[in-house]
Amino acid sequence: MSQDSATVTEAARKLTGRRRREVVAVLLFSGGPIFESSIPLSVFGIDRQDAGVPRYRLLVCGGEEGPLRTTGGLELTAPYGLEAISRAGTVVVPAWRSITSPPPAEALEALRRAHEEGARIVGLCTGAFVLAAAGLLDGRPATTHWMYAPTLAKRYPSVHVDPRELFVDDGDVLTSAGTAAGIDLCLHIVRTDHGTEAAGALARRLVVPPRRSGGQERYLDRSLPEEIGSDPLAEVVAWALEHLHEQFDVETLAARAYMSRRTFDRRFRSLTGSAPLQWLITQRVLQAQRLLETSDYSVDEVAGRCGFRSPVALRGHFRRQLGSSPAAYRAAYRARRPQGGALESVTAVLETSVPAQGTASNRRAAAAASPGPSAVAASAPAPGNSPESLRPAVEADVPGRPTLPGQRSAP
Repeated sequence: MSQDSATVTEAARKLTGRRRREVVAVLLFSGGPIFESSIPLSVFGIDRQDAGVPRYRLLVCGGEEGPLRTTGGLELTAPYGLEAISRAGTVVVPAWRSITSPPPAEALEALRRAHEEGARIVGLCTGAFVLAAAGLLDGRPATTHWMYAPTLAKRYPSVHVDPRELFVDDGDVLTSAGTAAGIDLCLHIVRTDHGTEAAGALARRLVVPPRRSGGQERYLDRSLPEEIGSDPLAEVVAWALEHLHEQFDVETLAARAYMSRRTFDRRFRSLTGSAPLQWLITQRVLQAQRLLETSDYSVDEVAGRCGFRSPVALRGHFRRQLGSSPAAYRAAYRARRPQGGALESVTAVLETSVPAQGTASNRRAAAAASPGPSAVAASAPAPGNSPESLRPAVEADVPGRPTLPGQRSAP
């Protein structure tokens, strides 16, 4: 997760004029959600030097005329306007009010100027749409909330949208997924600027993990993206979801769409924000989750009913996406089932100490070793992750009291 120190030094040298690296400007707009807006304010705006966290100087800037109305009808008045961005070495856009409406032209111009003058530009959640509208994500990797990733990919086709990541660090432009992933990215910025100890001290103050494992796969919805409904590919995607129990590959889907593999890949990515192979694997893992939660099928049977060519393939993909073996996931899920009540999924609480693969260098390494088109059931560990690093905290394959994957036992 750490950024190359040479890159940081080079970025620092690019700062021009009155800009200072320790000055962070947070750009707020009317209609923005208060949770995302408060994340950079809390991380960069509170003096925690007593806990070993270096101090930043925070400038809260209004991206348009105030007062700014936010969640619950609250009205905010930003102490600074767009002119204050000229002093910032880091500019954060915590959220944008609507993915369908264009941001103010003055704010976009201020972001472009800041970037040209060497400032680091950060978009949290739907803030990525503001960065994209400013042209700052053209030709770059980026992420946003998985629910909005297809829209971002379709509206800005030059942006390489990856809906799997919690955050993406591409040097001087950074983006994160929704809500809590904004905390992950802000901690990463502190870690990049001041090291692991400072980020760890801040995480302890915020009572959050210093690093979260995996990406957004565990939260992905099985339903189709809204914008694919009227597209000819919708029928092919619907067929794939109905036949996950069968063994088929991306070539099969391309043939059903009467397209070449290359054309199908391009069209599919533009509509869903994901490569078709990765989407198919993710849907098979999600189906495996449901069967582990709702049936008594063995892991081998679950693998067959989800279209994996072998139980080994299921275990490999399941662990990479959820940080746990299928057996440990089922044991933890059943241990949390209330007596006589509804089942409660543990998907959102599966965490290990493995860093999320969010940096550009890690993504490039993963892409270089990605499986071929027909390797839907490939099971090799992700590049840069040793088998030991992928091991969950508890392998609940033996009788006894199951512990949630990633949950440490009391010392």
